[in-house]
Amino acid sequence: MIDSFRQAFELLFSFDKELWQIIGVTMRMSLLSTTISCLIGLPLGALLGTKQFKGKSLIKKTVHTLMGLPPVVAGLLVYTLFTHYGPFGSLNLLFTVEIMVIAQVILITPIVIGLSSSFIEGNSKPVIETARGLGLSRRKTAMLCLSEGRSSLLSVVLSAFGRSIAEVGAVSIVGGNIQWKTRVMTTAIMLETNKGKFSFALAMGMILLLIAFLVNALASFVVKEPAHD
Repeated sequence: MIDSFRQAFELLFSFDKELWQIIGVTMRMSLLSTTISCLIGLPLGALLGTKQFKGKSLIKKTVHTLMGLPPVVAGLLVYTLFTHYGPFGSLNLLFTVEIMVIAQVILITPIVIGLSSSFIEGNSKPVIETARGLGLSRRKTAMLCLSEGRSSLLSVVLSAFGRSIAEVGAVSIVGGNIQWKTRVMTTAIMLETNKGKFSFALAMGMILLLIAFLVNALASFVVKEPAHD
Protein backbone atom coordinates (compact mmCIF):
# COMPACT_ATOMS: atom_id res chain seq x y z
CA MET A 1 0.00 0.00 0.00
CA ILE A 2 2.82 2.39 0.89
CA ASP A 3 4.53 1.56 -2.40
CA SER A 4 1.32 2.37 -4.26
CA PHE A 5 1.14 5.80 -2.61
CA ARG A 6 4.80 6.44 -3.41
CA GLN A 7 4.28 5.49 -7.06
CA ALA A 8 1.19 7.66 -7.18
CA PHE A 9 3.12 10.73 -6.01
CA GLU A 10 5.88 9.99 -8.50
CA LEU A 11 3.30 9.74 -11.27
CA LEU A 12 1.73 13.04 -10.25
CA PHE A 13 5.00 14.90 -10.76
CA SER A 14 6.25 12.93 -13.76
CA PHE A 15 4.27 15.04 -16.26
CA ASP A 16 2.83 11.85 -17.75
CA LYS A 17 1.15 12.85 -21.02
CA GLU A 18 -1.78 10.50 -20.64
CA LEU A 19 -2.40 11.59 -17.07
CA TRP A 20 -2.56 15.26 -17.94
CA GLN A 21 -4.60 14.59 -21.07
CA ILE A 22 -7.18 12.84 -18.87
CA ILE A 23 -7.19 15.81 -16.49
CA GLY A 24 -7.69 18.17 -19.43
CA VAL A 25 -10.67 16.22 -20.78
CA THR A 26 -12.17 16.02 -17.29
CA MET A 27 -11.92 19.76 -16.67
CA ARG A 28 -13.23 20.61 -20.14
CA MET A 29 -16.24 18.34 -19.70
CA SER A 30 -16.97 19.45 -16.13
CA LEU A 31 -16.63 23.19 -16.73
CA LEU A 32 -18.69 23.12 -19.93
CA SER A 33 -21.50 21.04 -18.45
CA THR A 34 -21.58 23.11 -15.25
CA THR A 35 -21.67 26.39 -17.18
CA ILE A 36 -24.45 25.27 -19.53
CA SER A 37 -26.49 23.76 -16.68
CA CYS A 38 -26.23 26.95 -14.62
CA LEU A 39 -27.10 29.17 -17.59
CA ILE A 40 -30.26 27.11 -18.06
CA GLY A 41 -31.04 26.14 -14.48
CA LEU A 42 -30.48 29.35 -12.51
CA PRO A 43 -32.95 31.51 -14.47
CA LEU A 44 -35.52 28.71 -14.49
CA GLY A 45 -34.99 28.17 -10.77
CA ALA A 46 -35.43 31.89 -10.15
CA LEU A 47 -38.69 31.96 -12.09
CA LEU A 48 -39.94 28.83 -10.33
CA GLY A 49 -39.07 30.33 -6.96
CA THR A 50 -40.66 33.74 -7.54
CA LYS A 51 -43.69 33.04 -9.71
CA GLN A 52 -47.01 31.52 -8.65
CA PHE A 53 -48.90 29.64 -11.36
CA LYS A 54 -51.14 26.66 -11.91
CA GLY A 55 -49.22 23.40 -12.04
CA LYS A 56 -46.23 24.73 -10.09
CA SER A 57 -46.49 21.95 -7.53
CA LEU A 58 -46.37 19.31 -10.28
CA ILE A 59 -43.35 20.94 -11.90
CA LYS A 60 -41.52 21.07 -8.56
CA LYS A 61 -42.23 17.39 -7.95
CA THR A 62 -40.97 16.57 -11.44
CA VAL A 63 -37.79 18.57 -10.88
CA HIS A 64 -37.18 16.89 -7.51
CA THR A 65 -37.65 13.50 -9.14
CA LEU A 66 -35.16 14.35 -11.89
CA MET A 67 -32.67 15.51 -9.25
CA GLY A 68 -32.34 11.85 -8.29
CA LEU A 69 -32.18 10.55 -11.85
CA PRO A 70 -29.76 7.57 -11.93
CA PRO A 71 -26.74 8.46 -14.10
CA VAL A 72 -26.87 5.15 -15.97
CA VAL A 73 -30.49 5.87 -16.95
CA ALA A 74 -29.51 9.30 -18.27
CA GLY A 75 -26.59 7.76 -20.11
CA LEU A 76 -28.79 5.08 -21.65
CA LEU A 77 -31.34 7.70 -22.75
CA VAL A 78 -28.68 9.86 -24.43
CA TYR A 79 -27.06 6.80 -26.00
CA THR A 80 -30.42 5.73 -27.46
CA LEU A 81 -31.05 9.18 -28.91
CA PHE A 82 -27.60 9.58 -30.47
CA THR A 83 -26.81 6.04 -31.55
CA HIS A 84 -26.56 5.36 -35.28
CA TYR A 85 -30.22 4.29 -35.44
CA GLY A 86 -31.46 7.05 -33.11
CA PRO A 87 -33.16 10.33 -34.11
CA PHE A 88 -29.92 12.29 -33.68
CA GLY A 89 -27.55 9.63 -34.98
CA SER A 90 -26.64 11.69 -38.04
CA LEU A 91 -24.82 14.17 -35.79
CA ASN A 92 -22.13 11.55 -35.05
CA LEU A 93 -21.66 12.77 -31.49
CA LEU A 94 -21.53 9.38 -29.78
CA PHE A 95 -18.20 8.67 -28.02
CA THR A 96 -17.15 12.33 -28.00
CA VAL A 97 -16.62 14.88 -25.25
CA GLU A 98 -19.63 16.80 -26.58
CA ILE A 99 -22.03 13.90 -25.96
CA MET A 100 -20.60 13.54 -22.46
CA VAL A 101 -21.40 17.19 -21.83
CA ILE A 102 -24.97 16.65 -23.06
CA ALA A 103 -25.44 13.73 -20.67
CA GLN A 104 -24.02 15.79 -17.82
CA VAL A 105 -26.33 18.71 -18.57
CA ILE A 106 -29.36 16.40 -18.42
CA LEU A 107 -28.20 15.19 -15.00
CA ILE A 108 -27.11 18.52 -13.52
CA THR A 109 -29.74 20.99 -14.75
CA PRO A 110 -32.58 19.60 -12.55
CA ILE A 111 -30.25 19.86 -9.54
CA VAL A 112 -29.52 23.51 -10.31
CA ILE A 113 -33.22 24.28 -10.84
CA GLY A 114 -34.31 22.49 -7.68
CA LEU A 115 -31.68 23.92 -5.35
CA SER A 116 -31.88 27.48 -6.68
CA SER A 117 -35.70 27.58 -6.65
CA SER A 118 -35.81 26.29 -3.07
CA PHE A 119 -33.29 28.88 -1.94
CA ILE A 120 -34.99 31.78 -3.72
CA GLU A 121 -38.48 30.78 -2.59
CA GLY A 122 -37.34 30.65 1.01
CA ASN A 123 -35.19 33.77 1.12
CA SER A 124 -36.32 36.24 -1.52
CA LYS A 125 -39.63 37.53 -0.12
CA PRO A 126 -38.25 41.00 0.81
CA VAL A 127 -36.59 41.28 -2.61
CA ILE A 128 -39.82 40.34 -4.39
CA GLU A 129 -41.80 42.90 -2.38
CA THR A 130 -39.26 45.58 -3.23
CA ALA A 131 -39.35 44.62 -6.93
CA ARG A 132 -43.13 44.83 -6.96
CA GLY A 133 -42.96 48.25 -5.36
CA LEU A 134 -40.60 49.35 -8.12
CA GLY A 135 -42.88 47.87 -10.77
CA LEU A 136 -40.26 45.46 -12.13
CA SER A 137 -41.26 42.72 -14.56
CA ARG A 138 -41.21 39.06 -13.51
CA ARG A 139 -38.04 38.46 -15.50
CA LYS A 140 -36.25 41.40 -13.88
CA THR A 141 -37.54 40.31 -10.47
CA ALA A 142 -36.09 36.84 -11.00
CA MET A 143 -32.75 38.28 -12.10
CA LEU A 144 -32.73 40.60 -9.06
CA CYS A 145 -33.29 37.61 -6.77
CA LEU A 146 -30.34 35.84 -8.39
CA SER A 147 -28.16 38.92 -8.00
CA GLU A 148 -29.06 39.51 -4.35
CA GLY A 149 -28.49 35.85 -3.45
CA ARG A 150 -25.35 35.34 -5.54
CA SER A 151 -23.15 34.39 -2.59
CA SER A 152 -25.49 31.66 -1.39
CA LEU A 153 -26.27 30.52 -4.93
CA LEU A 154 -22.57 29.88 -5.37
CA SER A 155 -23.15 26.70 -3.37
CA VAL A 156 -25.58 25.61 -6.09
CA VAL A 157 -22.89 26.08 -8.73
CA LEU A 158 -20.41 24.13 -6.59
CA SER A 159 -22.90 21.29 -6.19
CA ALA A 160 -23.33 21.19 -9.96
CA PHE A 161 -19.58 21.12 -10.53
CA GLY A 162 -19.10 18.44 -7.88
CA ARG A 163 -21.74 16.24 -9.49
CA SER A 164 -20.17 16.77 -12.90
CA ILE A 165 -16.56 16.01 -12.02
CA ALA A 166 -17.49 12.95 -9.94
CA GLU A 167 -19.81 11.39 -12.54
CA VAL A 168 -18.88 7.98 -13.95
CA GLY A 169 -21.99 6.06 -15.04
CA ALA A 170 -23.40 8.27 -17.78
CA VAL A 171 -20.04 9.34 -19.21
CA SER A 172 -18.90 5.72 -19.43
CA ILE A 173 -21.93 4.78 -21.51
CA VAL A 174 -21.94 7.69 -23.95
CA GLY A 175 -18.21 8.43 -23.96
CA GLY A 176 -16.93 4.89 -24.13
CA ASN A 177 -13.89 5.60 -21.93
CA ILE A 178 -11.70 5.81 -25.05
CA GLN A 179 -7.99 6.35 -24.40
CA TRP A 180 -6.66 9.76 -25.52
CA LYS A 181 -10.20 10.87 -26.40
CA THR A 182 -13.01 10.50 -23.85
CA ARG A 183 -11.29 9.05 -20.80
CA VAL A 184 -11.84 11.15 -17.69
CA MET A 185 -10.53 10.80 -14.14
CA THR A 186 -13.44 8.81 -12.75
CA THR A 187 -13.53 6.31 -15.61
CA ALA A 188 -9.73 6.06 -15.49
CA ILE A 189 -9.87 5.25 -11.77
CA MET A 190 -12.43 2.53 -12.41
CA LEU A 191 -10.45 1.06 -15.31
CA GLU A 192 -7.03 1.14 -13.66
CA THR A 193 -8.39 -0.31 -10.41
CA ASN A 194 -9.92 -3.22 -12.33
CA LYS A 195 -6.55 -3.73 -14.05
CA GLY A 196 -4.73 -3.73 -10.71
CA LYS A 197 -2.79 -0.51 -11.46
CA PHE A 198 -3.45 1.09 -8.13
CA SER A 199 -0.76 3.77 -8.37
CA PHE A 200 -2.38 5.37 -11.42
CA ALA A 201 -5.82 5.11 -9.82
CA LEU A 202 -4.50 6.67 -6.60
CA ALA A 203 -2.95 9.52 -8.57
CA MET A 204 -6.31 10.21 -10.20
CA GLY A 205 -8.06 10.09 -6.84
CA MET A 206 -5.55 12.50 -5.31
CA ILE A 207 -6.05 14.96 -8.13
CA LEU A 208 -9.82 14.76 -7.74
CA LEU A 209 -9.48 15.51 -4.03
CA LEU A 210 -7.07 18.36 -4.74
CA ILE A 211 -9.43 19.95 -7.27
CA ALA A 212 -12.35 19.60 -4.84
CA PHE A 213 -10.29 21.22 -2.08
CA LEU A 214 -9.16 24.14 -4.27
CA VAL A 215 -12.68 24.80 -5.58
CA ASN A 216 -14.18 24.75 -2.09
CA ALA A 217 -11.39 26.93 -0.71
CA LEU A 218 -11.97 29.48 -3.47
CA ALA A 219 -15.72 29.36 -2.89
CA SER A 220 -15.28 29.90 0.87
CA PHE A 221 -13.12 32.94 0.16
CA VAL A 222 -15.69 34.38 -2.26
CA VAL A 223 -18.64 33.74 0.05
CA LYS A 224 -16.94 35.32 3.08
CA GLU A 225 -15.86 38.35 1.14
CA PRO A 226 -19.07 40.39 1.63
CA ALA A 227 -18.83 39.99 5.41
CA HIS A 228 -15.79 42.28 5.47
CA ASP A 229 -17.60 45.19 3.78
